[in-house]
Amino acid sequence: MHPPAPNPRSALADRQPCHRHPLVRRLVDAQFPHWAHLPLTPLEPAGSDHVIHRLGDGLTVRLPRHAGAVGQARKEAEWLPRLAAHVSLAVPEPAGVGEPAFGYPWPWAVTRWLEGEVATVETLGDSVTAAGQLAGFLTELQRFEPGAVAEAATRGDLAGDVLAARDASTRASIAATAGVFDAAAMTGLWEAALAAPEWHRPPVWFHGDFHTGNLLVTGGRLSAVIDFGGFGAGDPARDMMIAHTLLSPRARAVFRETLDVDDATWLRGRGWSLAAGLSAYTAYAAVNQRVAAATTRQILAALEG
Repeated sequence: MHPPAPNPRSALADRQPCHRHPLVRRLVDAQFPHWAHLPLTPLEPAGSDHVIHRLGDGLTVRLPRHAGAVGQARKEAEWLPRLAAHVSLAVPEPAGVGEPAFGYPWPWAVTRWLEGEVATVETLGDSVTAAGQLAGFLTELQRFEPGAVAEAATRGDLAGDVLAARDASTRASIAATAGVFDAAAMTGLWEAALAAPEWHRPPVWFHGDFHTGNLLVTGGRLSAVIDFGGFGAGDPARDMMIAHTLLSPRARAVFRETLDVDDATWLRGRGWSLAAGLSAYTAYAAVNQRVAAATTRQILAALEG
């Protein structure tokens, strides 16, 4: 799972452009000639994991910008068409997977465009309706294809990492931000999360990167969940991150109660929120005020509970 990063509609600036418009045009025209007549428009600023182009009015082209994102195109093509009928919020609809060509080294994706604006704390943070929708979506996700989840949890592309794998990097981030946040409180939460009982129930499906940047809103209501690059099976604690990136304490309580989250899972979820928030803060806060504000809120909310 990657640290929370803004989605293509409000993403970090493309600091190291790696896919020029002519290359994307060549890839589309050569591999999907039936779309060669559609205009191609870069979405700026671009995403931290993908470069995104709008293709006509109804499609997007997503090209990974680093090796950590290369599996998403095929993962979404395999799973999202199956998931779509089982959840109450829209998910991306894959329209094609492109192959490496013209010097570009990785698979890439074409998906249907989803209308909507990125969810924000200002619009939905205190909404108990949104909290209920989010809990409902995760419940639906966790119940998706129960016969396939056990095998999926053993697949390298679906198993996900464990919280302990973040130990060294999180402790380094705590030390690096000790002048900004309460290092003792962060260390206490982190060690408590690591010591919390593990998930001993059967594995369930998780989104893996469930934060505000991956939620869309239309008409003032949640309408879609996007970016399933972290999708997998195992411990659902990482999806508790949405409680600390979006929801106020009041809405957070509704979310937890509706989802019926046990104490250990909630504590591990706070650990995921802290680790991911610190990772994004140390990487981007110095160059992006919006990310600094969002991750500060996330870290403080994780500490709060």
